[in-house]
Amino acid sequence: MCVHVLSSLVTSTDLRPAVSTAADSTQWTLRLWGMLITLCIVLFLDGLDVSMIGVALPSIGTELDLGTSTLQWLVSGYVLGYGGLLLLGGRTADLLGRRKVFLIALAVFAVASLAGALVSSGPLLILTRFIKGLAAAFTAPTGLSIITTNFAEGPARNKALSIYTVFGAGGYSMGLLFGGLMTGLGWRWTFLLPFPVAIAALIAAFYLVPKDEPAEEGGHDLLGALLSTSGMLLLVYTVVSAPEAGWASARTIISFVVVAALFAGFVAVEKRVRYPLVRLGILKKPTLWRASLAIIAVAGSFFSWQFITTLYLQDTLGWSPLKLSLALLPVGLLVVASAFVSDRLVDRFGTGPIIAVTMVIMAIGYLMYLRIDTAPAYLTVLLPAVLLVGIGWVGFPAINIQATSGIDDDEQGLAAGVLQTAMQVGAAIVLAVTTAIISSGSHTDTSPAAALDNYRPGLQFAAGVAIVGALVALTAYLPKRKARKNAEAEREVALVG
Repeated sequence: MCVHVLSSLVTSTDLRPAVSTAADSTQWTLRLWGMLITLCIVLFLDGLDVSMIGVALPSIGTELDLGTSTLQWLVSGYVLGYGGLLLLGGRTADLLGRRKVFLIALAVFAVASLAGALVSSGPLLILTRFIKGLAAAFTAPTGLSIITTNFAEGPARNKALSIYTVFGAGGYSMGLLFGGLMTGLGWRWTFLLPFPVAIAALIAAFYLVPKDEPAEEGGHDLLGALLSTSGMLLLVYTVVSAPEAGWASARTIISFVVVAALFAGFVAVEKRVRYPLVRLGILKKPTLWRASLAIIAVAGSFFSWQFITTLYLQDTLGWSPLKLSLALLPVGLLVVASAFVSDRLVDRFGTGPIIAVTMVIMAIGYLMYLRIDTAPAYLTVLLPAVLLVGIGWVGFPAINIQATSGIDDDEQGLAAGVLQTAMQVGAAIVLAVTTAIISSGSHTDTSPAAALDNYRPGLQFAAGVAIVGALVALTAYLPKRKARKNAEAEREVALVG
């Protein structure tokens, strides 16, 4: 069936690049639709891979005898590999050609998926997750830059990015359901499922993604990549291990000093190297750094909330993986539903209002979830919170659109890399802090009440991250709204005068 569809896509249109210039119409050819859907499927896999493993964590921990801090690395290993090289991934796509980089990285992702299903060691399992994250660090920004260079800025790009980013968020949300189903068969299936899908997407991308020319000049900033990746990895490791070593211990303090030195070195290198990994001037773009802060708050709070919810409901209250998945499914359904309206909302209201409103709603959802007890009623306690958290993800496409607005084509990959780095590394750090908070509690009493008391500070921290993100989004939007009202009032006075 997949081969038949692919064949019809290829033979029904000519085999030239999907567009000679960026498409400025929302009426697209079948080939252009095929390219977009293929890129969406790959991003869907990225999100799927994170959330499926989240549901499978208790089963993996039981079979391989892994503790909470080690299990956290099955999530953080992926997102750190992902975030650690995202900047290099985006820049590499600009320099070597987007199609070439995308195909190679997707092939590595597929092989790592298969390897993860076969190993039986905790460290090896974490290693396969890290390698998959590295591969995703190249597919995600490359896929986004393929879209932004093939669809003109405006309604066409907004529509394409809305569809694309909803697939990413939908992959993460729907992975909750697939994770429950696959874990019911055995946790290894959560690692194996992405393999055939990635292979099918690789074949489709080979035919549908147009060839592009690499940059005429440029170079790799390998030292910058090494410094930034090392700093990110050490930062998260330090936060995770601090409760055991002691926050005031020499090891923890020295680690934080080394982290600061690595990031200072990175900035120094970027200022001097001829072809920097990150042109620091791009970080001055208000739309990019605001979008980055928003995406850290959204992803960081959600990753932490799901991590704690999975451990509490499955390990403590004895919920099955499928029951947990169905309980959280409304998040995925709301994300999918937003695909039909997000681009029109952005065209009508702009990105700022949508981001601000949805983040406020998400923060309220987390606060409502704090009412959870040892026998939570789904309809009155869990469902309202889950629905509000799901509405928070409706603003996810607007965040991506805001980040890439006004960016030149030759830096679209870089902007995408900066945004995705903020999401993955920021979320990993928030999750690491959350894990540190719950790991520092008492574990002598294993009753549900004691477990909930231990998890509650982590839930409060996740809610706090969402609240801070909502406040930042509001403060960025409200001054603009006030300025517009003042300008309108001045125009009215001028007309009257």
